[in-house]
Amino acid sequence: MDDEAARTEERSVGDVDLTTWRTRAGRASATVWTRLGDRFGALPLLIVTLVIGIGIAAVCTWIASEVYDAVREADDVAVLDRPVLDWMMTLRSPGLDTAVTWWTNVAGTIGMPIVALGFLLGFTIQRRAWTPVVLLVAAGAGSLLMTVAGKDLIGRARPPLADAVPPYEHSPSFPSGHTLNATVVVGTIVYLLLLRESRRVTRVWTVVLGAVFVVSIGLSRVYLGHHWLTDVLAAWALGLAWLALVITAHRLYLTAVHRGGRAISTGLRERSRIARGSRVGRESRRSPAGLEEAREKPPAATGG
Repeated sequence: MDDEAARTEERSVGDVDLTTWRTRAGRASATVWTRLGDRFGALPLLIVTLVIGIGIAAVCTWIASEVYDAVREADDVAVLDRPVLDWMMTLRSPGLDTAVTWWTNVAGTIGMPIVALGFLLGFTIQRRAWTPVVLLVAAGAGSLLMTVAGKDLIGRARPPLADAVPPYEHSPSFPSGHTLNATVVVGTIVYLLLLRESRRVTRVWTVVLGAVFVVSIGLSRVYLGHHWLTDVLAAWALGLAWLALVITAHRLYLTAVHRGGRAISTGLRERSRIARGSRVGRESRRSPAGLEEAREKPPAATGG
């Protein structure tokens, strides 16, 4: 993606300019990020920032596991788990069980990648930019890492199989992977869509539909008896935190490009320009026209 294409990227959601930072910390971060982006390239710096962010997400997952242990020992929030599951079980029926199972599979290990890939192809073809690819891939990788780390750190058992709707799941329960991935992936898709939408009503419906999808996926996990309520609450919290970091990284990228930064590094662009110039020079010297001109040139006069 060249600099001109990068500068045409949308940088506002409605009347909100994403390259305007209202806090002192935000302005300082944007200034530093812009300088680094001008030296190393805004897009490579965005990738590095997101990779670092994935590490931060893993640390946040560890912190969440520690908080969860403390809550579980105090029996504060977890006291809601059993009553909520019991109430959900009273709502079940064969037809509703089938419909909810189908719906929750949309956010599963097969459905969610298909949804993400479909939007990814659309964004890439429509915008002719790599930024949506970077954001969606990083967002998905971060949510996957958080899911795996959380399950390994906590190792919480799922609700009893007698209270669940088949097909049964046997991996650890905390956090809800379906809910976490839906929050992050769909949240990123909603954010990218908002950058393209100019009408307020369209933006509102985009946010509402995205929120309904994320909330319904979380509730479906409790309804089916595949997760406790606190698994879903933690997944929503972790997903929103990671989504906020991804959006902040993209805002820094937009700011750097808007302030005159380059999508790729100045050094790389200069080396590419020099290489092209050298190649053109060699080709011109070797061209038939150049050789013919050298043959037709009269010899220099000599004295004597």
